[in-house]
Amino acid sequence: MRLATWNVNSIRARVDRIVDFAVREHIDVLAMQEIKCKTEQFPFDRFEEAGFHVEAYGFSQWNGVAIASREPISDVRTAFPGMPGFEKGHNGPDAPQEARAMGATIGGVEVWSLYVPNGRSLGDPHYFYKLDWLSALEQYTRESLTANPDLPLALVGDFNIAPTDADNGDPTVVQGFATHVSPPEREAFAALEAAGLQDVVRPLIPTGFTYWDYKQLRFPRNEGMRIDFILGSHAIADAVTGATIHRDERKGEAPSDHVPVVVDLDLEGEDDDDRPMIF
Repeated sequence: MRLATWNVNSIRARVDRIVDFAVREHIDVLAMQEIKCKTEQFPFDRFEEAGFHVEAYGFSQWNGVAIASREPISDVRTAFPGMPGFEKGHNGPDAPQEARAMGATIGGVEVWSLYVPNGRSLGDPHYFYKLDWLSALEQYTRESLTANPDLPLALVGDFNIAPTDADNGDPTVVQGFATHVSPPEREAFAALEAAGLQDVVRPLIPTGFTYWDYKQLRFPRNEGMRIDFILGSHAIADAVTGATIHRDERKGEAPSDHVPVVVDLDLEGEDDDDRPMIF
């Protein structure tokens, strides 16, 4: 299975580029974030014409997640247990949930496409919402892997966290003044790993960014951040045979500010298909 994650930053603005990438790179499962459209506005036809099954979940021009797969998609969920909601000026457990998570089973693998809240600024209600959201995700992960330690579980997407200093090359993102690098956020990321997940890309690609702000020539200066991840249980980590960060997708006309992250998985019982391996 070739599994990819990509914050596409508006699926309707970039559908041709995204589908072309998925076909050209022989992607089997593509998890997308920030589709920025209602579910019914998603360009299902373009993916289906290319041979993909698609599930999408979005409310408006903000947020939104989707999964495209060569194999059938089953057990689709649009929230994990305990996932909090958010609405400006609305506190409490009944705040409406946003379109930030989609889980599904594909080829025996439980895949989640996740768009972790940004946090906005230190002290903002959205920052505390982000930490609560990550805490609920960690609890779900821990409970799932405690119940089934051999579960092939992949949490993929835009985590909006640079877990180490090496993951932050943006000079405007400074600890103590900005989100994404604060100790509580990094501790929340570490808690996901402690719950039984591994960053399955870092062992193969120890350096490199996945996001560059559109402003201030961040991409030409390579002042980016590594905030898009594929986190896998041991059943996923043990199956990884290759990985890549497709930096060139940040180039060209009207690119997303994020690039795809891809891993190859040699899952037990999977047929050999002689496709080229990515390293």
